[in-house]
This record gives sequence, C-alpha cells and structure tokens, in this order.
Amino acid sequence: MKKYVDIRYNNSPKDVKTYDTNKLREEFLIQNLMVKDQLSIIYTYYDRMIIAGAVPVSDSIKLESIDIQKTEFFLLRREMGVINVGGKGKIIVDGNAYDLDYKDALYVGLGAKEVFLSSYDAANPAKFYINTCLAQNKYPNKVIRRNEANPVPMGDHKNVNVRVINQYIVPSLVKTCQLMMGLTEVKENSAWNTMPCHLHELRMEAYYYFEIPADQAVCHFMGEPQETRHIWMHNDEAVLSPPWSIHSAAGTTNYCFIWGMAGSDSEVDVIPTNQLK
Repeated sequence: MKKYVDIRYNNSPKDVKTYDTNKLREEFLIQNLMVKDQLSIIYTYYDRMIIAGAVPVSDSIKLESIDIQKTEFFLLRREMGVINVGGKGKIIVDGNAYDLDYKDALYVGLGAKEVFLSSYDAANPAKFYINTCLAQNKYPNKVIRRNEANPVPMGDHKNVNVRVINQYIVPSLVKTCQLMMGLTEVKENSAWNTMPCHLHELRMEAYYYFEIPADQAVCHFMGEPQETRHIWMHNDEAVLSPPWSIHSAAGTTNYCFIWGMAGSDSEVDVIPTNQLK
C-alpha cells in the first residue's frame, strides 16, 4: 500500500488577495485523491480536518496515523465520515464489517483502533472519500444508505441551480461531535451550487467534486465576498474553504459534490448575489 501525506496551513484573507492562479491552487486545491492502492491524506490546520481518499484494488488499505497526529492510531482523537463514490466496498472497524454501495456513507466514532478498507471487485474498485475531525465523545458507528439520506430539493430552472442536497451525517440522522457531511447532486440543465452563496465564519468546509466528464470542468468560487477568486476543478478533485470564504461553483455540465464541515455550529450569513465582486 502506498501512502501520500500533505499538510495545508491556514491562510489570511489579506494574503490570499495577492495569490496568482498557481499559488491559489497550491494552497487550496487537492488533487490525486483517488489513486489505486494508495491512501491519500491531506491534513489541514482549518479546524484540524483531514481529507483523505482511498482506492483499494490489489489489497485492503489500513488507516494509519501520520506523524503530525502523534497518536498510536488514526482515530484515537477523531471521528470520521466516509462516502463511497466507486464500486461496492467494505470497511472493517475493529472487527465489524460494513458494506457500502455507490453513494452509501459510514460514520465511525472516536477511538476506533483498526480500520481496513477494501473492494469487492478489483475491476470496479470502491473509492472511499473521507473526512475526519477532532472529537471528544464517542458515538456509535452508523451506515447511512443512499436512500436513507435526507433529500432537500433546492433551486429553480430560472436561476440554473436545480439541485438536491442529500444530508448524510447531520444531527437529525447521526450523532456526532462536530462533523457534518452530505452529497449534492446538481441536476441536468443546471450549473450552480450554493447560490446565493453564504459564509459560516465558525466552520470550515471542504468540497469534493465528482461525476464530471473528462472533457468538462467546474469553476469553484472562493474568497471574501468583495474579493472573490476562482479555481477550475476536474473529476475527483477537492478544495478547501476557509471560514472567511464563500464556497460556490458553476459547471460546464451538471455534476455532484460531497461537502464536509468541521468547527462550531453557527447560522450562515447569506450574501446577496448582486453584492459579489
């Protein structure tokens, strides 16, 4: 098994105003998440969230702690959410097996010692997208099937933003310390997500984009409302959103993305679209 680790530090909004395209992508874009037989880990100082991807093909992949954690095992001080965006897979947590089909999710509580990820079919491997953040209480592991998520239809055709926000790891379905995750499906003939956009200054967020055809792209918007920036995204790429940043996107086709949040719960501040700059 290969393992890739990257560390991302916090960024001041004052500094981000000076970033060129390459610097902006270097700081916030996450590429090469879904590599066969590799555990890809990005540790961010934004609320200490870890974003990871695992594609087990020839063998199972074990979640192991990385040096910066300074812990005996990966989830010693963490809770975790996993959503499968590939073929059927299996996650074994301390001897308990959980099968995940496409767009199924699993919440794993604080303190799980051994976590193994595997695929049922090497020709169509599972692709596990992982968010994990610090936790102080242990809550039960729970599978959330695609049809068990809470669907929230949003948008309209006039504003080209028809979408369904599928809530997976949210307080109404899963007890957690701070982690929240869901999967948004932008419908055909629509392009925009999270528009009108908003801020939640006590929470960071990460977006993972998928179901983007190879010849298409999604333009992700970030930055302060009066100093917006953009990053062009392709399939299986993720992007970090600091608490001071908007997070929204428009695609050249429809697409899906997984959102994950950590930090304190707070009300959002909606930004009127005509005030963006």
